[in-house]
Amino acid sequence: MTRNSDSLTREKTIVRPDSDKFDKNRFSDVIQSKADYLYYLEADRLALGIRRRWPDVFINHRWKFERLLRKIEYFTNCRDSVFWKPYIFFLRWRFRSLSLQLGFTVPPNVFGPGLAIPHRGTIIINSAVRIGENCRIHTSVNIGTRAGFFEKVPRIGNNVYIGPGAKIFGDIEIADNIAIGANAVVTKSFLEPGITIAGVPAKKISDKGSEGLMIRATELLRDPKKLAEFLAWREPSLKKP
Repeated sequence: MTRNSDSLTREKTIVRPDSDKFDKNRFSDVIQSKADYLYYLEADRLALGIRRRWPDVFINHRWKFERLLRKIEYFTNCRDSVFWKPYIFFLRWRFRSLSLQLGFTVPPNVFGPGLAIPHRGTIIINSAVRIGENCRIHTSVNIGTRAGFFEKVPRIGNNVYIGPGAKIFGDIEIADNIAIGANAVVTKSFLEPGITIAGVPAKKISDKGSEGLMIRATELLRDPKKLAEFLAWREPSLKKP
């Protein structure tokens, strides 16, 4: 794996202000503890722009989907004992029903924290794909294998924006901070971070990258000042006096 894609597996330092519920020292590329689970949920909530009050928490089906996805990851990875089998089966049944309703084929343990799915609609992702933190992914996206193989799948870095209709296939790597344009067909690696790619086949079209195209939730969680500024803007009712 190249230096640009090391961010998918290396340990990271987390700074969470005013909380003892999160592991402030590390998180892994999959949920491996209750602290990881809570951290992923908070990062996803921020990435989606979900407020901590009714009705956002209750009627947003995409947020329900992401919460259920993280719960399945937690119980599958951390509570996979005979005692929990019936509950995990129930969670998977609920997850499958909601996935069919929304049009998502998104397996567990694919996305890092800070996932944002802004709209319902067809999204198909192979279960062997690995995608880093703060991914914003739109409808009609397909991320899969090279034809005839199962594990020759993309490895996608942090802060990657995936536009509507993008198709990403094969044993390729996408570096951090890349924006993938609408309807792009990506079949080769792009190891230069912070660029925009688009077209059929995809090629570099600018040096702008994904900056400004998503909420980089994990970066907010690492920086108390930025997080406070974001919450004051997004959730003024939660601002401390």
